[in-house]
Amino acid sequence: MDLEEMRTRLVPFVRAKLGDPAAELAGLEPGPGHAGFSYLFDVTTGGQLRRYFMRLPPPGVKWEGTADVLRQVCALNALEGTDVPHAPVIWSGDDLEWFDCPYFVVPRIEGDVLRGDWFLKLSDDTRRDMAKQGMTALAGIHRVDWKPKCAYLGDFWGFEFDVTRWDRFYERGAEQERLALQPRVKELLLQKIPQDTRIGLYHGDFQWQNVMYSPQGKLLAVIDWELCGIGATLNDVGWICAFNDPIAWASNRPIGEGGMPLGDELEQMYIEAWGSNPGDISWFKALAVYKFAIISGFNLMLHRRGKRHDPQWEDTALSMTPNMEYALRMLGG
Repeated sequence: MDLEEMRTRLVPFVRAKLGDPAAELAGLEPGPGHAGFSYLFDVTTGGQLRRYFMRLPPPGVKWEGTADVLRQVCALNALEGTDVPHAPVIWSGDDLEWFDCPYFVVPRIEGDVLRGDWFLKLSDDTRRDMAKQGMTALAGIHRVDWKPKCAYLGDFWGFEFDVTRWDRFYERGAEQERLALQPRVKELLLQKIPQDTRIGLYHGDFQWQNVMYSPQGKLLAVIDWELCGIGATLNDVGWICAFNDPIAWASNRPIGEGGMPLGDELEQMYIEAWGSNPGDISWFKALAVYKFAIISGFNLMLHRRGKRHDPQWEDTALSMTPNMEYALRMLGG
């Protein structure tokens, strides 16, 4: 909905939630990265200014999967009482009287994710400490007592499903020649399924643009929980480590933010934070780039057919073959 309509809806909402009939909206703008279904708004109440972030489902889609914002509420609520920095949920609900859809509201975090060059001005030691804070938070997420707290997120569907679920996207991907190694990588992933690995709450897209820091490098919050779920927690570790390993990418640079520690060091930071050997991280690195290569081909197809204009995938697709080669290396193939 446009800002004027949202303004009309927010005023009675905040007055009701705050119990203050004199509360006023002091600012409203679209949220970063999700224009149209996230909002930043400020409220004056009792002589104070309070700043909020609100998430709604994308317009015109079913409220399920990544569009089910209450999944994020479940994950954030599960972090309460832990040491994991996060934005606590203030208000949430599936009552449709306010916005005609489910919603949740958290306090605005006054920090930034690792994009651009602001953090490159910090010292190497500070950036290494920032990475250590991030990997320690990730281990904290994976320690959550999820069974009594995360029933809303469903069950783990198994490792085979984690591998084969990408088949239908592979079949529709552009630049099939860049995915020539897919059958072999898939075969090895299925042959070498981990036997002992922790199942629990995972973030689903743990990378530097989903972790907010203060200007001095203090971790403030892990954000953007759209892809959270219940499954192998090492999915998160494999994801961030592979994205920060130069040899997995055509540019021979990590696709994650430069200037941060590389994948092998991040892996060691996680192991140290976890306190013991968490299992076969290499398998999860392979799975991470396997599915990303397939996603790249699929999104490139959507772009070239005019279904979703995003020319960035033309460059990203150059890493499809290096991704698959990296996966083979991780699997010893």
